[in-house]
Amino acid sequence: MRRYLLHIILLLVVSPAMSQLIPNLGGQRAGISALTFLKIDPSPRSAAMAGSHVSMSGDAFATYWNPAAVAEVEQFSVAASNTFWIAGINHAYLSTVFPTKIGHFSLSATSLTTGKMERRTEFQPDGTGEYFYASNTAVGLTYSKKLTDFFSYGITARYVNESLAEYTAHTGVVDLGFLYRTDVKDLSFAVALQSFGTNSKLKGDYQPDGLNSKPVTLEEYPAPTVFKLGVSMIPWKTEDKSLTTIVQLNHPNDNAENIRLGLEFEYRKLLFLRAGYKINVKDEVYPTGGVGLRTRIGKHPLQFDYAVDPTRYLGWIHRVGLTFSLNRQEKQPEGNNSETH
Repeated sequence: MRRYLLHIILLLVVSPAMSQLIPNLGGQRAGISALTFLKIDPSPRSAAMAGSHVSMSGDAFATYWNPAAVAEVEQFSVAASNTFWIAGINHAYLSTVFPTKIGHFSLSATSLTTGKMERRTEFQPDGTGEYFYASNTAVGLTYSKKLTDFFSYGITARYVNESLAEYTAHTGVVDLGFLYRTDVKDLSFAVALQSFGTNSKLKGDYQPDGLNSKPVTLEEYPAPTVFKLGVSMIPWKTEDKSLTTIVQLNHPNDNAENIRLGLEFEYRKLLFLRAGYKINVKDEVYPTGGVGLRTRIGKHPLQFDYAVDPTRYLGWIHRVGLTFSLNRQEKQPEGNNSETH
């Protein structure tokens, strides 16, 4: 155990130095995509491990991080989370998983709202007395299936709506994922392509200078597509404790490549302690962390998760989430580790 603790401490010490050695390849692409709310991780479990999620064991939040992991959810499950985003912006997520004999299906919904904002102009910087709203919504349908005991795949199709004052945009994106697990220390490999789709363009008829002025013409921008490659394993495991380690490479189309490192310590399938670190993510130089607690409502598992994500200039981002599973089997004795996460 001392050896594993030493490795963890060394990883946290060396990670900031590694981030200085990796060039900012692709950083010049920052800000070129639309619909960037699709990049906000809704899962507290994933966010606590710095978003190193693509090869994690599946739960109802897998509809976001890798649709292939949805095939690992053995019971009907519902997950809901809320992210208290920067500047008073609120991000909510809801997902349900339906296991069937022909595969696993899932419905998910994402909502990001800003509340009302006062219009301002160069001549009225303190506000015009008028207000507008901005909101983003995405609704997805997922299909996932295990082809063998070790290999699974999944696909998610999402309808995306963006609304900004009098302007709206409608588009669609697709997520693809593949997951391969081995029986050697639960070594797993996963790849996912997230938010691949058509360009988005806001359209509307607002005329800022009166009825005689020309409408504003806006350009179209691509969706925030990300290619993810991840490896995870459980190097240390006993009857009632385990430690999961994850390494993930992200290749976004609108920013620099970056690496995510994650750790999850589990005790008796009841308590989960998590930590993570992001390498080459600008202005996110602090470790992430979180905790998970599992209990029951009758014989049905209920899990609470919390994550904190500190940023250099935008403050601390907090996430809370609940996952409920419908257990159709007989209630198992406490401490039994036969459940899947």
